[in-house]
Amino acid sequence: MPIKRHSLRVATTATLLALTLPAMAAPDPSDWQDVVTNAEGQTVYWNAWGGDTRTNRYIAWVAEQMQAQFDIDVEHVKLDDTGSAVARVLAEKQAGNHDEGSIDLIWINGENFAAMRESELLYGPFAEDLPHFALSNASENPEVVTDFTLPTEGYESPWGKAQITFYYDSAQTETPPQDMASLLTWAQANPGQFSYPRIPDFTGSTFLKQALIELSEQDDALYQPVTESDFAAVTAPLWAYLDELHPHLWRSGRSFPDSGPNLRTLMSDGELSLAFSFYPTDAAVAVMEYELPDSVRSYVLEGGTLGNVHFVAIPYNSPHKAGAMVLANFLLSPEAQAQKQSLAMWGDRSVLDIDQLDANDQALFEQGERHPSELPADALSNTLPEPHPSWMTALQDAWLERYGVN
Repeated sequence: MPIKRHSLRVATTATLLALTLPAMAAPDPSDWQDVVTNAEGQTVYWNAWGGDTRTNRYIAWVAEQMQAQFDIDVEHVKLDDTGSAVARVLAEKQAGNHDEGSIDLIWINGENFAAMRESELLYGPFAEDLPHFALSNASENPEVVTDFTLPTEGYESPWGKAQITFYYDSAQTETPPQDMASLLTWAQANPGQFSYPRIPDFTGSTFLKQALIELSEQDDALYQPVTESDFAAVTAPLWAYLDELHPHLWRSGRSFPDSGPNLRTLMSDGELSLAFSFYPTDAAVAVMEYELPDSVRSYVLEGGTLGNVHFVAIPYNSPHKAGAMVLANFLLSPEAQAQKQSLAMWGDRSVLDIDQLDANDQALFEQGERHPSELPADALSNTLPEPHPSWMTALQDAWLERYGVN
């Protein structure tokens, strides 16, 4: 996700108690048996987005498996804004807390990963020593070692894939818009029936980048640091487009939904008839769970949609690095990846090269007949790469300056 920007809540009593325990030395990631031995009995505080019931139930399942299989407790510290968890680690470093940090693992990518690497807040490299990492076949799938154009260099471990996917109610819309120009035309003809999440929500910010990639004729600039480009010139087509689009959005663009799941709720309530998610199976899972009508269908834009891999990383001052590594490795196991991809659990796409797995592990990913609201298997072949992380921050700041609302 996750992949979104989230806000750290007040530390739980359990977290505060953990800080009183002596820190465990980080074992050598290449000595995996030593890592597993050191991890036994540890409690891993995993800071991860808590804004959707599906991700929460998957993380709860992971916690059950970690306790049963490895004698490791996993505490899900639910976030609204990953940036605040980054700020927590930075504050701990500035206060001289180099060994007993409050965070052991973070669901992270994009500008937050870039910020943590720049400030030397991450432990590593460790990812490529995880036994299950090889199942991602990184040499043939460079997206598992690249985060918003930046090489991860072993400081992040992949655990899921995301890509913008639109969905619509086919009972109300026969032909949904296939690009940004037709989206504007559709919104003008169907006022109030579309919106995007309020910035700085990650899904909303990704919509801005999707639109900018399509509307700008300076794509090369987007894959370099924003300071190396004329930001105003590159983004001028985006602001002109949004100025024209906003009056036709939900609530006339005077306010925006809080998040991707909130878009889904508005679809369920009949307030929207076109929406999008960063999870390609989001609509299909919602139909299966009776949150959306059977007439909902999913699709991607003709020119492709923005996608990325989401990762987990270990703060440099985590006191439970062994447990965090065992957790990161479990997240890459065929068992955990298949469970995550199941529509009955979450529906998040696997980062494993499934064709390279043995027959028994491949069988774990077989889900039977495709759900009518789900994308065809080859629909996500045209994935647009993420711009340099500096563009996301710059776009968010510029959007808030132009359109920020309560």
